Amino acid sequence: MATPQQLLIEGLSDAAGFLAGALLGWGLGTLLGWQLFSEGYGASSIAAIALVGLGGGAGLQLARRWRIRRNNHTE
Repeated sequence: MATPQQLLIEGLSDAAGFLAGALLGWGLGTLLGWQLFSEGYGASSIAAIALVGLGGGAGLQLARRWRIRRNNHTE
């Protein structure tokens, strides 16, 4: 059973990884000229939304891999 401290670290690292990845996806979309919040749902808006989602998912996975690697070194 996980301790409250372990659960806190898990939640915070997941949130930080997702947020960082989503922001990187948003930044990349902005550099490509894709407007996330443009009026209507054009192709560039949908591509920007997908890029933010993919970035968030990738950041979450990286955070989980970091946490697994960290736990393996401390045991």
